[in-house]
Amino acid sequence: MGTQLSRTAQSPDGWLCATCGWEYAPGPVPEQCRICVDERQYVPTGGQLWTTLAELARDGARVEVVEVEPDLWGLQVPDFGIGQTGLLVRTPEGNLLFDVPGFIDDGAVARVRELGGIAHIVASHPHMYGVQSRWSAAFDDAPIWVAAADQEWLGHRPAAVRTWSERFEVLPGIVLDQIGGHFVGSTIAHWRDGAQGRGVLLAGDAIFPTPDGMVTFLRSYPNRIPMSAAVVRRLAEHASRYEFDSLYNNFGSRAGPGAPDIVRRSAQRYAAWVSGDNDHLT
Repeated sequence: MGTQLSRTAQSPDGWLCATCGWEYAPGPVPEQCRICVDERQYVPTGGQLWTTLAELARDGARVEVVEVEPDLWGLQVPDFGIGQTGLLVRTPEGNLLFDVPGFIDDGAVARVRELGGIAHIVASHPHMYGVQSRWSAAFDDAPIWVAAADQEWLGHRPAAVRTWSERFEVLPGIVLDQIGGHFVGSTIAHWRDGAQGRGVLLAGDAIFPTPDGMVTFLRSYPNRIPMSAAVVRRLAEHASRYEFDSLYNNFGSRAGPGAPDIVRRSAQRYAAWVSGDNDHLT
């Protein structure tokens, strides 16, 4: 999906980067995608490609809404952009959309309304902004919480955007906190009542479950750029401030039960390798 376009191309509804799904304001097509030219992402070898919501709809894009666990639902758009899974947390006082799909359609909006709608929107980091302006507009201009440290990355800034820098409770029982690492403002959400009261940490890709049941930490996932041992220890210590049994990333993958111990042991493993402690094994 996506097309190489002339700089004179216009879209009254805004542009989407076909590679990462990032949202840009209505008007002329951007010269380049700021996310994709950064070292944490990439421009395809064939060049920068652009699309629109209308084009995606014509090509058959759709949002799939699937239950992850009680009161936690995943919103997935197969085969577009980075392919993230937005997570809808249901609470009696309103719902939080954490990480945002790069597409929206009437069917998904109707299903999310059945689940209680959206009271607040937050992306764990700029790669996950998706079409947050459209999701906000579909739910009474729900506030879009953007980490102040990362607001420079916004490709489109609707009136619903609110910046923040200090840890706060966005809904009763759900705390937003900036953990840093992958991006300076990388955000986690601690859901106190998740996992049947044992607690859930929504970590984006600041802390990323791996196939062996552990987790990892990277500056760039597609380009496999690591972080230092000091930063990884800091991330693990920050996560340890919260009580949780399960951890989810931005693709619906889970670590746990016993996620805090998994994070601790994984940080130790990572730090040992990047510090050279295991060089004798290579």
